[in-house]
Amino acid sequence: MSYLPRFGLSPLFAMAVVLCATGCPLHQDQVAAASTNPAVAQDQATDPSAANLAPDPTDSNAQAPVDNNAQQSAPPPDAGGNYSQPSDQSTYDPGNGEQPEYTADQPPPPLPDYEQPQAPGDGYMWTPGYWAYGQDGYYWVPGVWVQAPYEGALWTPGYWGYHNNRYGFYRGYWGPHIGYYGGINYGFGYIGFGYQGGYWGGGHFNYNRSVNNINISLMHNVYNRSVSNNYGGGARVSFNGGRGGLQVRARPAELAARRETHAAPMGAQMQHEHAASTNRAQYANVNHGRPASAAIREPLAADRNVRAPAASQMHNQAQQRQAAPQQRQAAPQQRQAAPQQRQAAPQQRQAAPQQREAAPQQRQAAPQQRQAAPQQREAAPQQRQAAPQQRQAAPQQRQAAPQQRQAAPQQHQAAPQQHKAEEHPKQ
Repeated sequence: MSYLPRFGLSPLFAMAVVLCATGCPLHQDQVAAASTNPAVAQDQATDPSAANLAPDPTDSNAQAPVDNNAQQSAPPPDAGGNYSQPSDQSTYDPGNGEQPEYTADQPPPPLPDYEQPQAPGDGYMWTPGYWAYGQDGYYWVPGVWVQAPYEGALWTPGYWGYHNNRYGFYRGYWGPHIGYYGGINYGFGYIGFGYQGGYWGGGHFNYNRSVNNINISLMHNVYNRSVSNNYGGGARVSFNGGRGGLQVRARPAELAARRETHAAPMGAQMQHEHAASTNRAQYANVNHGRPASAAIREPLAADRNVRAPAASQMHNQAQQRQAAPQQRQAAPQQRQAAPQQRQAAPQQRQAAPQQREAAPQQRQAAPQQRQAAPQQREAAPQQRQAAPQQRQAAPQQRQAAPQQRQAAPQQHQAAPQQHKAEEHPKQ
């Protein structure tokens, strides 16, 4: 009788138990390492990029991200009703009272998938690519890094919206907060609402390297926080409203940002768009929605004539907050110096009568000084006339000086004889 069938499974079972026993501690170490990872812990904290949104107490969901997947149907409405499906597309206004810059009779193509070039340095903002429209149809304007025009400046991308049976383009702008951009998921932190690619703080821009191509060996103002629904693979809907478009209404925080003082695209950005319009390879009827240049590596420099009143106020407020502790520290010293100031006040009051008594003497001396001034002016020509004679006599004086030094010893020797002659005069 063979015992192999009876005990054939026992070694396999024992091996499984050993593998489980040795494998479980390794898994626990991995979990522990992940829980203590600073990047993971930072993801669990409050997103600092929430400061990119304008403060609005009426919007209870201002900090919540928008689920803007590639679906062409409307997302579920939230508690505030910001995402409700418009009942009448003819009355739906994606511009929220703003007029589009230009219109087209056909919807723009989907957003292409592309990679972001590496950030060139501090203070550069990523401006995602978009479809523009010209006489020959839609053409793609590549995404590019743009130097911020001022500290605190954020870029709100432009977007396409359907209204009155036309597709209108609403251009982007610079401002202290992110405004409404149609709920379009441009990626790289622009998930459709707000901007999670970084934030301004400490006098510079801090980059979220989970959605930006950052060289951490060159740039140190970097943090890592995961972003949901980020742009990554596949086409994206590129317009708001109408059939097949995103049905995303503006939130109160986005409308508040639009009411703030903001600046139009800089001259370098408009030249960048014009350059794309002259390249036939960028047109959708040529590339079929896959532009040859989806993003460019060469960054754009900022215009220096962009005014930033809102950013200046924010910067001044930050300086005031920083100066407040110093002022509080200086207050005790000021209170200690106050008694000394009070003690010095009587001495100042005692010196005041003396100053008042000296004032009449100063007033009496003033006429004499004025009378002496004409005499000084009259003597000035005589002094100028005597100056040449003095310069002529100077060489003669220098020549006579050695003779005077030679005669000096003889004078000293003759001096005693003179004294004796004075003491014994002749009879």
